[in-house]
Amino acid sequence: MTQLSMAKAGKITEQMKHVARIEGLSVGEILDGIKAGKIVIPSNKNRWEKVARRKKIPVKFVCGIGRGLRTKVNANIGTSSDYTKLSAEIEKLRVAEEAGADAVMDLSTGGNISNIRKALLDKSLVAFGTVPIYEAVFAAGKNHDVVKNLTAEAMFKSIEKHAEDGVDFITVHTGVTQAVVKHLENYQRVGGIVSRGGSILTAWMKMNKQENPLYKEFDRLLEIARTHDVTLSLGDGLRPGAIADSFDKAQIAELMVLSDLARRARAADVQVMIEGPGHVPLNQIQAQVQLQKQLCDGAPFYVLGPLVTDIAPGYDHITSAIGGALAAWAGADFLCYVTPMEHLGLPAKEDVRAGVIASRIAGHAADIAKGIKGAKEEDRRFSEFRRQRNWDKQISCALDPITAAKYRKTRPPKKKEACSMCGELCVYAIIDKD
Repeated sequence: MTQLSMAKAGKITEQMKHVARIEGLSVGEILDGIKAGKIVIPSNKNRWEKVARRKKIPVKFVCGIGRGLRTKVNANIGTSSDYTKLSAEIEKLRVAEEAGADAVMDLSTGGNISNIRKALLDKSLVAFGTVPIYEAVFAAGKNHDVVKNLTAEAMFKSIEKHAEDGVDFITVHTGVTQAVVKHLENYQRVGGIVSRGGSILTAWMKMNKQENPLYKEFDRLLEIARTHDVTLSLGDGLRPGAIADSFDKAQIAELMVLSDLARRARAADVQVMIEGPGHVPLNQIQAQVQLQKQLCDGAPFYVLGPLVTDIAPGYDHITSAIGGALAAWAGADFLCYVTPMEHLGLPAKEDVRAGVIASRIAGHAADIAKGIKGAKEEDRRFSEFRRQRNWDKQISCALDPITAAKYRKTRPPKKKEACSMCGELCVYAIIDKD
């Protein structure tokens, strides 16, 4: 049985109890959210059973994503054809977890992809996701041979393999259909198709003159997901990759397809999330989130960024955090981080850390505004320590204590109770003397 089928039957699972403890909510609230399709717990049966036998479950091994829960953050890691070292990806996994990521996705496209996935999955202490079509493409060949040699059967075999290995959630670009892609033929998109999965499937449909197999055989996909309790993350293959393309017909047409598929997934007892746009101007973010929530019956919304400007390469973790804070405040539930290396190259571990922290700041800021349990209390506790000039406790309670401690040591004050910015003119010290 799946988390969703158990919730429909009113049965509480260990995963539900685990999430309830972390969130400070009742198990009933978690169960009701899952039953309504507004909360998901990505938890592959195979992986859960393996770890559960150890008896001690890592705190973030399963996380709840959705209505009324803390905004979660995902970190993308994985090799490319240019950088294939497994050791580097293991280090990035460790850094992402240390920085507070709630989930990681292995997007490897180089080296021995199967072995890399299994090694990362074995070491991961958080929810784990993949994009199975990448491995199918890698096996098909390179350049033009990718589309030519890729078969529908290969796509499904890759999905099944990832599910059997224990992957908790997978991105599947089910909304890239022949009808939806036609919207792109009527006008010239500035950014084109920026989703790797979306571009692969679009090219495949054009070459083979057939419908997207992940859409056409959606029931087969549901059966695999139900068997292993894999959460489906319905990918936005036609997401805008430029501000100029935001809210265009192709994006909305794909979302309409995803809304129908989400209902079919829930009816089949499969948990489902909806993935959201990449580049979106500030004034559209709230409307886009609300539209998704309305069309998809409140399904958890997983957004890449959104990035609020196109012209800040090297700082896209900041453009993403700005958009992510507004999106999460408007109702998005899961932020996919963006690193400073976005649009420039494969991120290193330092970029991973910066991306996770930026997205966590965005998510926490939104949680305060949304009234998520415990969010305001964290800030109040920190502010009390600041007022007391208790630097050790301030640093220990900081969202990123490592960086806070580093900066404190970089320019130390003459008097330890102050900082080197204010020194003797510390506002609290002046007031305390009076």
